[in-house]
Amino acid sequence: MTTTTAPPRTIADVGLRAAPSWLSERLAEASHPDAVRAFEAARETFIGGRRIDMGGLATSLGVDRTSLFRWVGNRDALLSEVLWSLAVPTLVQAEHANQDRAGGERIAGILTHFVDDLITAEYFRQFLRREPARALRLLTTKESPIQRRYVATAEWLVRRDLGAEPLGGAIDPPGLAYLLVRMSESFTYADLISGDTPSADRARVAFRLLLRVET
Repeated sequence: MTTTTAPPRTIADVGLRAAPSWLSERLAEASHPDAVRAFEAARETFIGGRRIDMGGLATSLGVDRTSLFRWVGNRDALLSEVLWSLAVPTLVQAEHANQDRAGGERIAGILTHFVDDLITAEYFRQFLRREPARALRLLTTKESPIQRRYVATAEWLVRRDLGAEPLGGAIDPPGLAYLLVRMSESFTYADLISGDTPSADRARVAFRLLLRVET
């Protein structure tokens, strides 16, 4: 009898596995090339600093809006997958940049790198300026899967680098992960939340304090 072992999770896939969506599952299946084509066109539009308009996207693909919605769902669903698809390589790069660190210092380094990339990515800041209310709703609430994926990724980091009882058991991994994500959001979207200036430097200090890393 042969048993199949699931491949180990990595920072690139843990979030998507924890919070899949109807569209993410369609994109992962080879049987939906039209969904993939629409998604790739939307992603290219977003990286180009332009607004993803469903009518314009449908026209560029040579289909009507009904077909487009059947392929990818509504605009929020499409935007959520585009945003997460851009977060994943950023997280991978952040992990690679901190591969020589360990424990809380590695977690703080990865999350600081991630925050800094979000703050300095001009096409992403354009989206935040263009659609601030929608951006906060999709990025910082459970209305879309993005925050759930980010929390799952942070929890994976906590369990990997600090174990099942982080900080001497003062808090459990899910609780610490949620605090780290909310902290990350506060510094990344400070201009939208409080009118303050986004700051990766302040995020770094906060992450290290929470994780009890010497500053």
